[in-house]
Amino acid sequence: MNPFEGMVCSAAAADLPLLGTAVHATGWLCIEHPGAWGRDVLGDEVLGPEITAELAACTSAAKVRPTLIRRPGRYEFTGTRTVLLASARPEGSWCVRFEITDLRELFDIDLHLVDGPAPEIGVPVDDPIVLVCAHGKRDQCCARLGRPIAAALAAEQPGRVWEASHTGGHRFAPAVVLLPSGLTYGRVDIPAARDLLAAADTGEVSLTGLRGRSCYPPIAQLAEVAVREQVPAPADALTVTLDPTPTHDPTLAGAAIVTHRDGRRWRVTTRTTPALPRPASCNANPKPAGYLEPVSIEQLPTL
Repeated sequence: MNPFEGMVCSAAAADLPLLGTAVHATGWLCIEHPGAWGRDVLGDEVLGPEITAELAACTSAAKVRPTLIRRPGRYEFTGTRTVLLASARPEGSWCVRFEITDLRELFDIDLHLVDGPAPEIGVPVDDPIVLVCAHGKRDQCCARLGRPIAAALAAEQPGRVWEASHTGGHRFAPAVVLLPSGLTYGRVDIPAARDLLAAADTGEVSLTGLRGRSCYPPIAQLAEVAVREQVPAPADALTVTLDPTPTHDPTLAGAAIVTHRDGRRWRVTTRTTPALPRPASCNANPKPAGYLEPVSIEQLPTL
């Protein structure tokens, strides 16, 4: 008998480490949609079949993650939608805001802009934006655990907090993403959510519940957080590259080089550790649940 049978996914995953579990996305397109959300942002065509097909092609070509957002609580939809376009690169991240009344206006936005510096379009968003996954159609843990977080933050920081569709990793609910940094958190409570936003407002990084930064693949995400746990550093002080050096040890998953802007460097070596199969989302069949963990953190010569 599977020990996780009948458990909601967040409870079944309570023993799994968070490091390296953020969705990998460098660019984000957030579209306000106060109506019902389907299970999939684009697959269920909640924006209409014509809009959905074209939007799927545009976001895929630009490698931008489409996300539906709505304001926490009940409110009257006026017909004007907020749209956020964010570049979550480790250096020079930015976010701009648009207001649209017709969904076809989305196609006037050049999504490839996320690969460059902040554009002179829309309205610059200076303060970090908070996305709290509350996508109940996708997973019950997200809605049940995420909505209270969003409501509490929105009451204190109106206009900066949005309920969001699937941000990746239901089993780590409540899940929070900060834009434009792409810093992604899991298993946060209301005090931890307040702390991570307060840290972001001062250019720092809260480590409580930190899963990784979305601009990096899993090994690089883990490496950055592992170094941050040993070396306090401002949010924009570290960059990460995968170490191309081949390894002949089959137990290792790979390594990454973390570089501080002052020239200090570290090589973080990782491995994948198996875990008992469990559901990745509520009511799903159990799947293998291996996770990344650091094997060593070696300081390298300073550049």
